[in-house]
Amino acid sequence: MRKSAALLLYYVTLALLAAACSRSGERTTSKEEVAMTIQLTSPAFAEGAPIPAKYTCDGQDISPPLKWRDVPPGTKSLALICDDPDAPMGTWVHWVLYDIPPTVTELPEGVPATEVLPNGAKQGVNDFRRIGYGGPCPPRGGPHRYFFKLYALDAELGLEPGATKKELVRAMEGHILAEGRLMGTYKRK
Repeated sequence: MRKSAALLLYYVTLALLAAACSRSGERTTSKEEVAMTIQLTSPAFAEGAPIPAKYTCDGQDISPPLKWRDVPPGTKSLALICDDPDAPMGTWVHWVLYDIPPTVTELPEGVPATEVLPNGAKQGVNDFRRIGYGGPCPPRGGPHRYFFKLYALDAELGLEPGATKKELVRAMEGHILAEGRLMGTYKRK
């Protein structure tokens, strides 16, 4: 009798856990579950290829052109982060851009370093302590990887211009519908 009561309690507990996990509206999407469905590309460099010096501190230090497609329905805004996880002092942030209208499908070369762009998008502060894009500028040595990450969001974030990556990531929490990535490399001679 004891064994059957314990078994019954086990199955009831399993059923309650399954019911709790399947309730709609109570589950948030974790970063690992976000679909990598946005196709993010650049006419300046291919995935995994070197970023031309023009877009670095050794050149004109202007942002590269970026294009994307396959933004999911329901997207209310887009956000872009560019960072270097290979920096000696930890991940170095090169660009923070948010509240990009969902109808925008590309950024031209040389996005101006202004707080608010003509299309209403806002730029944050990079780790160079400047608004806008700051190109690759690694110390001499091996190549560094630069990840351009585009996020489709189900909301406009309402952050003021000049937000940091940390503030943007916090504001995006629970709002990411899809993501796209483009990685380029750069090595100083």
